[in-house]
Amino acid sequence: MNNPKRGKGITRGLPHPAYFWAPVATVSGILVLGYYSFLDEAPFTKRKRLIATSPAWERRMGDEEYKRVLRQYKGKILPPDHRACITVKRVGSRIALAANKFASENIPPEVIQGGSPYTYTVVRSDMANAFVLPNNHIFVFTGLFKYARDEDQLAAVLGHEVAHNLARHAGEKISGSILVQIMARVMLLIDPSGILYSLFLPAATLLHDLPHSRDAEIEADHIGIHLAAGACYDPRAAKLVFAAMKEGDGGVNPPEFASTHPSYESRISKFDEWMPEAMDKLSRDGGERCSHVREEMKLARRHAAIEADRREKPSSV
Repeated sequence: MNNPKRGKGITRGLPHPAYFWAPVATVSGILVLGYYSFLDEAPFTKRKRLIATSPAWERRMGDEEYKRVLRQYKGKILPPDHRACITVKRVGSRIALAANKFASENIPPEVIQGGSPYTYTVVRSDMANAFVLPNNHIFVFTGLFKYARDEDQLAAVLGHEVAHNLARHAGEKISGSILVQIMARVMLLIDPSGILYSLFLPAATLLHDLPHSRDAEIEADHIGIHLAAGACYDPRAAKLVFAAMKEGDGGVNPPEFASTHPSYESRISKFDEWMPEAMDKLSRDGGERCSHVREEMKLARRHAAIEADRREKPSSV
């Protein structure tokens, strides 16, 4: 005699019919193929990463965001003839020259073609921060000058920001977000109840987004000190900036695994690891190239100070 319950039991043991798994397997295969199709190598460090965005799209996105940020801080942006703006532009221009040389040596020409000249915007704010947008838009907040007290230290910060741009970290972050969103949709397809989806999102943040963000910061530190050295600034200043920031924060850091940035200790120890090579770049040719440049820097600083004093003194009636 046939047992109808047995058939029902077998059906009940399969959460989804066979025809359900075919599209899931297809989507998974497309994801794997797409991942390896968009796999890219970061300049200088040779780190493997996913980039699905084009350089042209990133530049357009950066230009749009640049306009938005200018509107956001309207009224707080310092004029171009302000001493802070002159200093940032002077240091940034030297870093930009080093960045162009770095790009010609480490980045395919088709990636760097079409880029705009660097812009430097200084915002009056107590926030100790600087950031860069794709297509070479750099913002510096005046609160940063509490920690970047001279041109070598400012060059360490600007070198770090320019390195983010050279390595296309914005495109990498957006590409990673797209991948996570697609995988989240697959989770909903597999489990419409949303339980798997609710578990996947925090796991993706902890195991993908945060580690990749820390990798990008470390990579920008590494490339940044080489840009600073190439521009004839002392790369050892980077350690001083982060040591000052650590002291300013009271030495308190969130757990590194839960942060977008590496701990100060991790960054400072990495600088020790990379410094011999960066110092070799600074002192190459017996230091002749940089001794001349640093003398020019000294004269430029002196001229800027005289001009600033002249502007700040009340005119006699």
